[in-house]
Amino acid sequence: MTSDHRTTPATSDLSHAILSPSSIALVGASDDPAKTTGRPLKFLRASGYHGRIYPVNPRRDTVQGEQAWPSLTELPEVPEHVFIMTGSDAAVAAVEECGRLGVTVATVLASGFSESGPAGIERERRLIETARTCGVRLIGPSSLGVANPNNGLVLTANAAFAEKDLPGGSTFVASQSGSMIGALASRGMARGIGFAGLVSTGGECDLSVGELCAATLDDPAVTSYLLFLENLRGADKLREFARGAAERGKPVTVYKLGRSDAAAELAVSHTGALAGADDVAAEFFADNGIARVDTIDGLLECAPLAARLPIRPAGSPAPRVGVVTTTGGGAAMVVDQLGVRGIDVQRASDDTFAELARRGVEAAPARIVDVTLAGTKYEVMSQALEVLLGTGEFDLLIAVVGSSARFNPELALRALIDAKDAPTPLAAFVVPDAPDALTLLADEGIPAFRTPEACADVVAATFRRRLPHSATPVVTPPAESSPSRVLDEVEAYGFLDSLSIPHAPAVVLDVPDDAGQTTIGSLPFSYPVVAKVLDSRIAHKSDVGGVVLHIGDEQQLRDAVVRIAGSVAEHRPDVGVRRILVQPMVSGLGEVLVGYRVDPDAGPIVMLAAGGELAEIHRDRSLRTAPVSREAALEMTREVKALELFRGFRGREHGDVEAIVDTIVALSAIAERPGNGVFEAEINPLLINGVGHGVRAVDALVRIVEGQG
Repeated sequence: MTSDHRTTPATSDLSHAILSPSSIALVGASDDPAKTTGRPLKFLRASGYHGRIYPVNPRRDTVQGEQAWPSLTELPEVPEHVFIMTGSDAAVAAVEECGRLGVTVATVLASGFSESGPAGIERERRLIETARTCGVRLIGPSSLGVANPNNGLVLTANAAFAEKDLPGGSTFVASQSGSMIGALASRGMARGIGFAGLVSTGGECDLSVGELCAATLDDPAVTSYLLFLENLRGADKLREFARGAAERGKPVTVYKLGRSDAAAELAVSHTGALAGADDVAAEFFADNGIARVDTIDGLLECAPLAARLPIRPAGSPAPRVGVVTTTGGGAAMVVDQLGVRGIDVQRASDDTFAELARRGVEAAPARIVDVTLAGTKYEVMSQALEVLLGTGEFDLLIAVVGSSARFNPELALRALIDAKDAPTPLAAFVVPDAPDALTLLADEGIPAFRTPEACADVVAATFRRRLPHSATPVVTPPAESSPSRVLDEVEAYGFLDSLSIPHAPAVVLDVPDDAGQTTIGSLPFSYPVVAKVLDSRIAHKSDVGGVVLHIGDEQQLRDAVVRIAGSVAEHRPDVGVRRILVQPMVSGLGEVLVGYRVDPDAGPIVMLAAGGELAEIHRDRSLRTAPVSREAALEMTREVKALELFRGFRGREHGDVEAIVDTIVALSAIAERPGNGVFEAEINPLLINGVGHGVRAVDALVRIVEGQG
């Protein structure tokens, strides 16, 4: 059919084309409904999708009893969404045809692109170039498709969607794993949880997880998001989406695979080695208001609580969580699991226990408010909840419900339901297997959990969220092929000067061929001093014997120069010692490491850690995405256990923690200097002095992209 007879899509809105298209073309549709390429047509008909469906197969006149079309060009209209199920080479041609026709979005099932070597990389390049030139947006490649149970759209080859009567809902799912959209759909169905959309994002050569989710932000049918990620591909778009979701009060929960720290091997600094891939991802999620859970149950059960608890600003005090129960054993499991995740359940005040007693609620003063079996009576539990939810002592109250929830859920839960609108958020862990009770709680909007692990997982993940930055600078990591260099220590000190970060004074000695003939002269500071090899090719001087401490006079300094030259020659014969850096021996109450790095996925990060040569062993550190506020930097100091020594631990002198905060903020501000070329910077050690006497850097490492720094 010629082009002048075709109609255009009803809307070019991306969200509509993905989740509510009025017409669909299935390119490569099979006549066999049992085959992968035959499933989408079968599923669409079985689910009651009301839009127009066009099977495209040039080798058949009919597909599964329906008229087939030889090409997209021959269709009676331009389909709004095209599912391309051909091989990889034919998929590129199909996208070209989509572009010529003005198709809004195409989903590509085929693999064989960038993951398959040079030929696949070239194929993917052509795919992307074609899509961008022609204006068609792509999902995939290697995408198993999309589904929207709210309107019968089951445009997927995932076999799990053979399930009948999948429930609709208000949660949007984006998954980098195609199989997981089916797993989440079936697991959700088993517990009465439905979805407003599920998308297998595949290789994300065009549309990323962040872009796909962002397209639905203003859709009133979508109120929350679940993400299943294998990596942080497209982190900038994910960050933009998360900020938009937080502004609209639509909670985002993520389950991420991949806890490997292999990327740290590429780093020069301790910061790179300590800031493992999973640690960086965890802070990226937290800093962008995303609840990162560790269990699949938690992923499915998080949204109601995340919607009820506000995202907390950086520097907020530790969350105050209370527990009330009719069964001490069940409550103890929740307390244990919360403790493992760093949340200590808070004991109610004596005044609160006194008020409970005044109202006839018997509970021994303890961390858990155990009202015993008497709490199965409505009068007792309702009074207990009214008191505990009204004190203002808790940020969240968890009610642990015992066996009565299985056989008499209406009676067992009535007190909770009547208290659901209290100012303090209420959640429930139901100890027995009680699906009716869980459904009743869900219908009433009360966050409820099947296991103590999922309960604690969700509570910890939800409280870990921090309000996203109002505007985060985009810092592009250097390409692997980009030439880079490490500044020598003097140059690094110059860089610290530009950030107003104090450092020890230094003098440079030129070393002749005969190191013993080095001219010392007078120094602008007193002995004792430290001598270090000064060469940008030696990042870690101690590793090559390039540092000598406690040098007491000029002759000892000359001897130290000879010693350093000999040791470096032994360990690094390619490096001739030509300069020695001399600094006064300075000391403090202790030391820390402060580092900055541009992560290849998450972008700029800043780290505070226990300092010195053992930093990588202790792994006592705190991470944030950069830049950070003073509140966030102060929060970081509380997370590094070693810094408790400088807060008067066992009568010790207090250290200048505020000066550490100043340093963190200053170093993190590198992220706000576009084009500076710095992608690693580290102070190790940063010496800590007493309150009011500041801090001082006595070694620094800065790595820049050649020609930019």
